[in-house]
Amino acid sequence: MNERPEAQERWDRRMETPLAVLSLLFFAGYAVQVLAPGLPDAWLDFCLAVVCAAWAVFAVDYAVRLRLSGQRPLRFVRTHFLDTVVLVLPLLRPLRVVNIYERIQRRRDQPRLTLYARVMAYAGLTATLLGFAGALTVYHYEYGAPGATIRTFGDAVWWACSTLSTVGYGDVSPVTPMGRVTAVGVMGCGLALLGAVTGSFSSWLIQTFAREDEMRPPGGSPGAS
Repeated sequence: MNERPEAQERWDRRMETPLAVLSLLFFAGYAVQVLAPGLPDAWLDFCLAVVCAAWAVFAVDYAVRLRLSGQRPLRFVRTHFLDTVVLVLPLLRPLRVVNIYERIQRRRDQPRLTLYARVMAYAGLTATLLGFAGALTVYHYEYGAPGATIRTFGDAVWWACSTLSTVGYGDVSPVTPMGRVTAVGVMGCGLALLGAVTGSFSSWLIQTFAREDEMRPPGGSPGAS
């Protein structure tokens, strides 16, 4: 009964780097299609082929992990809901950082600074990729819409930064249905990422101070006579 989970773990470790590279290629291909529509058709077709090929590998990876899990399809979808969402919307692949954060929190050994620093680094990278993906998506649907305030990619990047940071100045905002759906997702991700970073940093501080208190000899605290 333990062979399937172990095989799935080996598969995940083996595919981690290739999937990361494919994610970057997917982003690059989609970005070229959105930001450089005036390129020759051959280049645009090549970018489309890269995007489709990357998504096909994502689908194969999902199918393999489903088979190795030994679970029924519906149960696998319920227990791997985030992976399912990421498969349907590949631009949200940075959300897989939640799985990394969850695995780190399950560690039984004493947390080290490197672990918390890694969580914050992952969260920062995820915020960057999500912001870029959100800006691309919003710009793609907004720049030609009637009454749109997001007319350039720079406007879209500014909007993504203010939305991810939960500031929301309101000077630019999406008006299309797809743009607003993207905005809801970006806002939710921004809250989750901020919570992950601040929670990890706070936990590290608390445990650091607790260890210092345990190591301090009796009567060694400041103000002790």
